[in-house]
Parts: sequence; C-alpha cells; structure tokens
Amino acid sequence: MTATPIFVATHPRSCSTAFERVFMTRQDDLSCAHEPFGDAFYFGPEHLGTRFAEEQKAREDSGFINTTYKDVLDSLLKQEKGKRVFIKDMAYYLFAPNGQSTSVAPSLADLANGVDKQTGDRSPNPTTIPLAALKKFRFAFLIRHPRRSIPSYYRCTVPPLVETTRFNEFMPCEAGYTELRRLFDYLREQGIVGENDITIIDADDLLDRPAAGIEAFCKAVDLDYRPEMLQWDDSDNQKHASDAFEKWAGWHNDALASTGLKARTSHKKTPSSAEEDAEWTAKYGAKGQKIIRDCVEANTPDYEYLKQFALKF
Repeated sequence: MTATPIFVATHPRSCSTAFERVFMTRQDDLSCAHEPFGDAFYFGPEHLGTRFAEEQKAREDSGFINTTYKDVLDSLLKQEKGKRVFIKDMAYYLFAPNGQSTSVAPSLADLANGVDKQTGDRSPNPTTIPLAALKKFRFAFLIRHPRRSIPSYYRCTVPPLVETTRFNEFMPCEAGYTELRRLFDYLREQGIVGENDITIIDADDLLDRPAAGIEAFCKAVDLDYRPEMLQWDDSDNQKHASDAFEKWAGWHNDALASTGLKARTSHKKTPSSAEEDAEWTAKYGAKGQKIIRDCVEANTPDYEYLKQFALKF
C-alpha cells in the first residue's frame, strides 16, 4: 500500500524552508515538493493570485503559464516507487484572495462532480481543491507569530531583495493566516484532520528544540525519525535544495546558506510594540512600519487560534 502524502500547509516566512530542508535530506524514501500549488496560483490559466495577472511575460517566463491545478495535483499523487510524497505549500494558494468566494478549479470539475453535496458537508468547501482530493493527504500545519513573519515578508518586497524576488508590492492578502485557519477548520469539520491527529508546529518552538520538534512531527505523521535529518552540509543535499528553490529566487537565501537545523543559542525577550515599531521605522520608514503593524495586528488572532492546538515537545 502506498503511504499517504504528507501535506504541510503554512503561511509565508514561517521558517518553513528550513523545516522543509530537514525532509529533503531523505532522498532515499521521500519525494519532496516545494510549494507546487504556487505555480497554478500565480502563473497558470486558472490563476487565483492577482500579483502577476497582468504580467504576461512574467507568467510566460515562469514556465508555468499552462499549469493547471489538476496538473499539480496529478504530479503530487504520482509517487515514485518506494517513496512517500512530502509537500510544503502555502494554504493561501488554495483560495481566492481577499476573502472572495473560491470555486473548484475548472480542471478539477470532473473530480468534484457534486461530491461535496453528496457527502453532506456541514459547510461549503472554501478551497479550489475538491473534497475528494483533499482526502488523499495527511495534513499538518506550520505557524509562526506575525510579528516575526510579516516584517520578514515585507523585507522581500522592497529594495534590495525585491530586485530578485520580483514581488514589487507588499500585499496584505498574502499574509496567509486567515486561509490557513479556514483550511484547518474545514479539514476538522470534514474529519480529514481528526481530534487525535492534529499536527501543528510553531516555528519558534522548533527553533528552540529542533530535534524534539522534528521527532514529535515524525511520530505524528507516521514517519521514522532519523537524527541525521537535521544536517545537510554535503554537496549533494545542497544542490538538491538549490534546484528545488530555484523558481523562487531570493526567498530562501538563509535556508540555502544553512548547513543544518540547530537550536538557537540565545533567547531574546519579546520586544514591546513600541520597540518593534521603532525597529520597523528605522528599517522601512514610517509608511513601511504602519503597513507591517496593521498586518501583524490583523493576523495575530488567527495565529493565536491555531497556536492553541500546537504540539508540545
């Protein structure tokens, strides 16, 4: 029997790439997919994202202008012999932006085929992926406090990094917390995530105790834990990661420069709001500070809601 693919849903700048690198070391038994639904969300004919909607050349240059949600789904369910699929992706890639109603992707209409109504959903499917397809995955979630993730995301949308990332505007709708919470709640309502198999990892807990966190995650998703997963300082692993992250240039520099997942050696106290605002103003000016603060405040309730379910290790 083929093992159920592991789908780690997250939001931007959650330390997810470092987390992903842990599992990329297991090329012998895991096939890792790096943010695959972003191809369809931003660039394909069914694109839900508006960032590149009017940039035909950018979509063509991406190589994914013809990639549908069905193409992505089919690629994830086509497993290499003897390997389990490990997916790390943004929850917001499965939703229309800004709380708009999301329809099933046209390429997946046959798979939907009224299945949501037939199974008597207690709430409508909020994603573009049919319920029948969502049931094929073992879901887990990775989160981090907005006070840390939002400034990091903003940094990638202004000089000098924007010259590489090509994300030339900060869009609050890409924060991703609301969509992550909606996905989590829907999967619980449908029983895809059961009360006894909720797997949420807080990145800051992981950075404090990486070995314990990875071991707890592995146990939760029925994967054997190997201590050597936390090291990737060999050339083969470095090339593997570099190739996987190439499509999102500029976003993963820190993870690519790393050689392993190590515990933090210093634990700074959480700064006050005034201290944060002063730091953000110094780096990004008054306008940038306000954008960041507004986005942090807007997304903190969703983070705190998900945090109450986080694994303790």
